[in-house]
Amino acid sequence: MRPRTFEEFVGQQHLVGDAGPLRRSVSRGHLTSLLLWGPPGTGKTTLARILAEAVGAELITLSAVMSGVAEVRAAIASAQDRLALNGQRTILFIDEIHRFNKAQQDALLPHVEDGTVTLIGATTENPYFEVNSALLSRLRVWRLEPLTDEDVGVVVRRAVEDKDRGLAGELGPEGGKGIALGQEAFDHLVSISGGDARVALNVLEGAVALAESEGVKDKAGKVEPRLGDIEAAAQQRILQYDRAGDGHYDTVSAFIKSLRGNDADAALYWLASMIAAGEDPRFIARRLIISASEDVGNADPRALQVAVAAAQALDHVGLPEAQYALAQATVWISLSPKSDSVSRAYSAALADVLRLGSLPVPNHLRTAGDRRMKHHGIGVGYVFPHDFEGDDVEQQYLPDELVGSRFYVPNDQGHEVTLAARMAERAETRKSKPRRKARPSPAMASLSDAMRPRESARKDLAETQKKDAAS
Repeated sequence: MRPRTFEEFVGQQHLVGDAGPLRRSVSRGHLTSLLLWGPPGTGKTTLARILAEAVGAELITLSAVMSGVAEVRAAIASAQDRLALNGQRTILFIDEIHRFNKAQQDALLPHVEDGTVTLIGATTENPYFEVNSALLSRLRVWRLEPLTDEDVGVVVRRAVEDKDRGLAGELGPEGGKGIALGQEAFDHLVSISGGDARVALNVLEGAVALAESEGVKDKAGKVEPRLGDIEAAAQQRILQYDRAGDGHYDTVSAFIKSLRGNDADAALYWLASMIAAGEDPRFIARRLIISASEDVGNADPRALQVAVAAAQALDHVGLPEAQYALAQATVWISLSPKSDSVSRAYSAALADVLRLGSLPVPNHLRTAGDRRMKHHGIGVGYVFPHDFEGDDVEQQYLPDELVGSRFYVPNDQGHEVTLAARMAERAETRKSKPRRKARPSPAMASLSDAMRPRESARKDLAETQKKDAAS
């Protein structure tokens, strides 16, 4: 049932429709090297064959899974001979081209550049991550989308009704009266195919074989696969998810955005999709921890605690039981008040670090490991906040160039309302003259005095170790 012309090709109208760039290109007899990127069963191999036929080129097909440099060299030699003897161009189609290592991909470069072959690569992986930049720069990347349910329906109907190449021919006048596919079975087949025409045809063929073996027919005598036959042939619903492919990144992206968007139901759905497809649960736990800080932050500090606890529960009990802890954290984070104030604040601070470099620490904040350093102003002028009421006193903490900068600005969600009020109250209090606390009791003073030599010795030792390390 593989399509032989553009008219038979189903889907990808943005590429091969009447105004599609690939169709317009080959209509002029011209085809440049390209890469077809898309999910399985969307027509990459078929499209390569149609393109080769349209420009009158010889098609050589290799699979990167089964082929190596030797097969590539043989294909190149064949292309050179063909071009030299009869002037016919060669299209080299390499399926799963991302499976080639760097050396194998580099071996293609000179022959693509000098026009010995027109390369068509096909991949289900993101080529910008998996294909060498040198080779990728010589290819035009075209993205194929999953087939719609309507597209898959067209493929299935053709397979059922085509008497030359479809199932109707196999079970026609000589072998029976054809097949009938009820609407319920048809809808379910289309649904479980997930936009993959190959899956749809394989399941259909299996279901018809089951129905035929059991003698299930409609009133007209046609073999009629039932809903149960479709389910049996499919074994289970096909999960369009690959831990190493685009399905992974797309599903994770949907999960994160559902958490951020306060949609617990959607977040649970994507969580279940990942777990059912065999995603590493530790990866999911890490994403929950990140979201708890990045998207919730101080609006609900407990979100981070819940996420970390879910990760610890995963370590303790593993799957399947830990899926409930992951679900609990997912719901908590989804329904928590949201704030990205912390991530914005850190990004702003980092931007100043990158813009200005590592600014010098103000002298009064530096540590004077040796008393003689105070003669240079190091450590002089620092005011101990705990000596003042409210355990706070106004003084400079930022570098001189950034005095007055404001990075963290809490929003009006959750606990950040409390933090904002606390910051405003502190700013108001600092406007008045700071008041020192009452002096500590004699016993506390004696303890403080006793600890000072030890602290001084510790600082001296640390400074000595720094100097030794520097030397």
